[in-house]
Amino acid sequence: MPSINDAVILSTTDISLSVKMPNQHCNGDHQSTTPQGILERQAEKWQVSLTSKAFAHKLDETDPLKHMRDEFVIPTIGDLPNADATRFDSNSESIYLCGHSLGLLPKRVRTAVGVWLEDWAKLGVHGHVHGRSPFAKCDYPCIPTLKKLLGAQDHEVMVMNQLTSNLHLMMISFYRPTKERFKILYEERAFPSDEYALHSQLRFHGYDPNIASIKVSPRKNETYVRTEDILDILEKQGQSIALVFFSGVQYYTGQLFDMKTITRAGQKQGCVVGWDLAHALGNVPLHLHDWNVDFGVFCSYKYLNAGAGGIGGIFVHSNQFDKDYPRFDGWWGNRYDTRFEMRTDIDRDIGADGFRMSNPSIHQCTALTASLEAFEESGIEKIRAKSKLLTQYMQYLIETEINQPSSKYQIKFLTPSDPEQRGAQLSLHIVGADAKQIFDELERCGVSLDVRGDVIRVAAVPLYNSFLDVYRFVTLLKNIRI
Repeated sequence: MPSINDAVILSTTDISLSVKMPNQHCNGDHQSTTPQGILERQAEKWQVSLTSKAFAHKLDETDPLKHMRDEFVIPTIGDLPNADATRFDSNSESIYLCGHSLGLLPKRVRTAVGVWLEDWAKLGVHGHVHGRSPFAKCDYPCIPTLKKLLGAQDHEVMVMNQLTSNLHLMMISFYRPTKERFKILYEERAFPSDEYALHSQLRFHGYDPNIASIKVSPRKNETYVRTEDILDILEKQGQSIALVFFSGVQYYTGQLFDMKTITRAGQKQGCVVGWDLAHALGNVPLHLHDWNVDFGVFCSYKYLNAGAGGIGGIFVHSNQFDKDYPRFDGWWGNRYDTRFEMRTDIDRDIGADGFRMSNPSIHQCTALTASLEAFEESGIEKIRAKSKLLTQYMQYLIETEINQPSSKYQIKFLTPSDPEQRGAQLSLHIVGADAKQIFDELERCGVSLDVRGDVIRVAAVPLYNSFLDVYRFVTLLKNIRI
């Protein structure tokens, strides 16, 4: 039985390396440093077609992060519930392109969880302060790498709760409406849970969300929000806006917002500016402290690969530490040295640490700490560099191999074509065919992704996805039976 690698071969006889992506308008040396320019230069150097399987293999052979793939468990085709294992070798690796929804299992998580279970088994209650990873300090080992990924300073980051719970807790402190300033600005098609939280906070304070919400939308016939349109709203309505809250990377379109510019513009108008970092953290470099972001919330189960329902966290800028704002307290917000003294009054810890309420999930912290080791070893800048190439490579193959006049259907990108305005995700709008039918057929071929209406969301995650994964995916997409 052929493997999926052998079953899909892409013809390259009539594809020219001179084909450029629509966003490539620059010339000379600058063009050669863009992701598309790098891909073209390598194809010319190796004397292979950019659309050939050989090119994908060469990219993988020279990938400085190729060894990281072995740190993850890649599901086999036989393991997937909807894959047709009779068409391919059931033991061959599937094509997993759904890290924007749930990251794959890092192998070292199994080891770390085993250590925690052994400590629990052997030490019982003594494991709180003894053993290889004391339970009472389970949240602290996560912080050093998270600080680097978030661009944070000491005491600005802490893990706790889940994303939406943390958003509510942050709004208790940072959404402080007045008669003149009470509105919340956010993007159209924000993640539904974010919108639920924003609207419920508005109602809690006595405001009608239909009046107190300002949603910025893409322009007519465009697919993502322009930064200048956000800035224009802030300039015109900023004095009525209490909170600006956007997604660092938009979950539906994959757009990477200009967080620095939007934060500066919002604060210039007197607004508090917060960010949902669920799709940004571990995906793109962040510099929250330098950007002066007031607060952020995040989860850990997408690009951080800490497992479904993994623990969330918060960022609070150090310039907020001495502010007297309302918040809800719990015993884990005490300093570690006095936490177990059971004082009547809280001995609040510094910064983000003091926002904690309950004992965090020990096994979730254990999984997150282990999963973060891959980021510590790789570095977010190297991860981002590979991510740009992977995503550009996928876009190029789709443009040249599928979006042709003779094709049965076309793919339009909701995601910006500019690599600097997107992360790892591409959102593919299927035109001329049933997206669900295509999605179902891809699943039968052993591809994991997701579909929302007529849009298929795909993410090539640089820690565990290869260029061959991208090649195989586009080849299947091209030859799909519809």
